[in-house]
Amino acid sequence: MIETLALRMATHIKSTIPDHPASVAVLKHSLSIVLNVAFIVCLTMGAALLTGKVKEASLMLVMFAILRQITGGIHLKTGIGCVLVTSIVCTALSFFTLSYKLSIGATILSIILILIYAPSGIEKQSRIPKRYYPLLKTIAVLLVGTNLVFASSILAISFLIQSITLIRR
Repeated sequence: MIETLALRMATHIKSTIPDHPASVAVLKHSLSIVLNVAFIVCLTMGAALLTGKVKEASLMLVMFAILRQITGGIHLKTGIGCVLVTSIVCTALSFFTLSYKLSIGATILSIILILIYAPSGIEKQSRIPKRYYPLLKTIAVLLVGTNLVFASSILAISFLIQSITLIRR
């Protein structure tokens, strides 16, 4: 669905502006990413408005996305799969509250997973040279480590879920 919509949009852009330097394939890829994010945000925030969990879902989406950009992680095969899984998980997890000890434990586990696995799968998704990967790992550990001070349940859950996506078979 997302790929089809992105292709239609890219084809329209190219037919309207034939001299545009980007190919239909490049436009389609870029539009797929934008549509993916837009659908995740709209679906998750729509559900959050209905459930009264806007603050929790917003924080989860933002922090998950920031950590994901730094560390990478697994990708689902389709854009619509990514939209549905991410939206359902963020909405469902916005209802969870961890105790102080569990928040700290989840944060520590996230740091351990990042130290072992990050960055994961960003080679084809990013233009960042491999020489900067240790810096990305350090930034990720520092970001997640801030939750050792805040002990936010939502941050702990968001960081843990993203950290689990780093594990590759």
